[in-house]
Amino acid sequence: MTATHLTDRLPFSPGITAATAVRVLQQISRDRGSTALLLGIPCMLMVLLKLMFHDSEATFERVGPQVFGIFPVIVMYLVASVSTLRERTSGTAERLLTMPVRRLDIVLGYSLAFAFLALLQAVLSTLLAVGPLGLDIEGPAYLLMVIAMLGALLGLALGLLVSAFARNEFQAVQFLPAGVLPQFLVCGLFVPRDEMHGALAAAARAMPMTYAVQAAGEAATHSGVTALFVRDAVLILGCVVLVLVASAATLKRR
Repeated sequence: MTATHLTDRLPFSPGITAATAVRVLQQISRDRGSTALLLGIPCMLMVLLKLMFHDSEATFERVGPQVFGIFPVIVMYLVASVSTLRERTSGTAERLLTMPVRRLDIVLGYSLAFAFLALLQAVLSTLLAVGPLGLDIEGPAYLLMVIAMLGALLGLALGLLVSAFARNEFQAVQFLPAGVLPQFLVCGLFVPRDEMHGALAAAARAMPMTYAVQAAGEAATHSGVTALFVRDAVLILGCVVLVLVASAATLKRR
């Protein structure tokens, strides 16, 4: 079977997906505000966290790794939802769909572009935390990078999905308190889940950010990759895939 036949059997076109990713990266690179938000804000928040707990090193050692499952979700959600909403409201997405382009090509193109940015974001924030900020973890630093990238991909997926229901950028931001902040409150950062009210603990088990925080804690307290870390990472990745599929379904041909 030739490479052309294999490509035709795929549910997406690699060439169109790559071209979409390049276009999105070029567009974001021209928006210096979005670039600074993506790459700089997580680092700035880590510095702020270090300053907050400068007299309590133990607290920083506990909280520092866990926020790797939180900050990337929020930052990537904001950038992805607003950027994608601009594409929808400007008609760019609809014009693409008048061409022989599959909906999955567009969604995967956006995902690929933001995944590259998520990787840069994860590398920068991890190097800053374990380097100048002196965050001491038991496991290898690359595990924190994995969690940060998975968190960013989760934020990306949620942002793409929300952009289908928001009519303007203000509405996209308004979805943040409804879809992301509740996860932030019950993910286990403030109160251990086993100490929460039964209803809250049950709700937390259904929220992907909970597993991001738990996996980050595993990386901080164990010297190697644990079975719980792998399970949580797979659950987050599965959630990302499900939300991306739902996002593709929201793109309508006209």
